Amino acid sequence: MGFLETLVDFVKNMTKEDVRTIVIIVCLLCFLYLCSWAVFSKRAKARFDEAAQLPLTDDDLPVSPVERKE
Repeated sequence: MGFLETLVDFVKNMTKEDVRTIVIIVCLLCFLYLCSWAVFSKRAKARFDEAAQLPLTDDDLPVSPVERKE
């Protein structure tokens, strides 16, 4: 029996638990990929560093009359 026949037989006999297990494994692999991309990608690091500084930058927005103390 070849690999393809074995795979077809497995898919035909899958239970809900098998499907759940496969979905969890696929989701875990996607999560690990995204985490490793965010940590190790130099392009992403530059964008994340820039985004991290956004709350600290001064805004050139006018001060509302409520905030002004005259």
